Amino acid sequence: MPRILVIDDDPAISELVAVNLEMAGYDVSQAPDGIKGQALALQLIPDLIMLDLMLPKVDGFTVCQRLRRDDRTADIPVLMLTALGQTQDKVEGFNAGADDYLTKPFEIEEMLARVRALLRRTDRIPQAAKHTEILNFGPLTLVPERLEAIWFDHTVKLTHLEFELLHCLLQRHGQTVSPSEILKEVWGYDPNDDIETIRVHVRHLRTKLEPDPRHPRYIKTVYGAGYCLELPTTGGQASSTSDDVEPSEL
Repeated sequence: MPRILVIDDDPAISELVAVNLEMAGYDVSQAPDGIKGQALALQLIPDLIMLDLMLPKVDGFTVCQRLRRDDRTADIPVLMLTALGQTQDKVEGFNAGADDYLTKPFEIEEMLARVRALLRRTDRIPQAAKHTEILNFGPLTLVPERLEAIWFDHTVKLTHLEFELLHCLLQRHGQTVSPSEILKEVWGYDPNDDIETIRVHVRHLRTKLEPDPRHPRYIKTVYGAGYCLELPTTGGQASSTSDDVEPSEL
């Protein structure tokens, strides 16, 4: 039975979330603030953490950053819960290390769908090495067991989402992958035009793989259409100077 930790200072919302998760077959623990939440996360090592942003003592952004820096909790998926719905708040949440973002008020079915998608994704990553899937091409090799990429003979550590996003693009290297395809395959659901979610994680990947993330040579934005992973079949890594300047992000 998957264990979920709910960190939320609103007793009514926390209990509502917990009851519905338990009815869906999950083992649920609760914490009312950031300090207790972080301590309980280290004690329980849950399968998923649902984390409110506006917490007393220590806010959710800080808690998430601390969990990501600790090897014991670094790979636990985090679903952020918040009344904040602006794009910048989502960007800050993802930059802090969140895997997904749910804005209050939300429907219980939507919450359960997000939870299932996160658990399914983290469970399936070690199973990604199927003979029908591409795990290496040119300078890139994916290592599912360690959530790593071998990139031009260098080892790059990836988050769950970065691994899945890169895996999605690698399956179609040289082809443009639409935002809707990425959201469905990587996030496991199809929210309404939540393009900023993809942008943030593409930027994170570029900082790890591109010589010059501001002028990407490998993870290209195809204006108005999606993203394309362009990999050389031979040769060394390109220099940090590039004539390829993208007209705009999606």
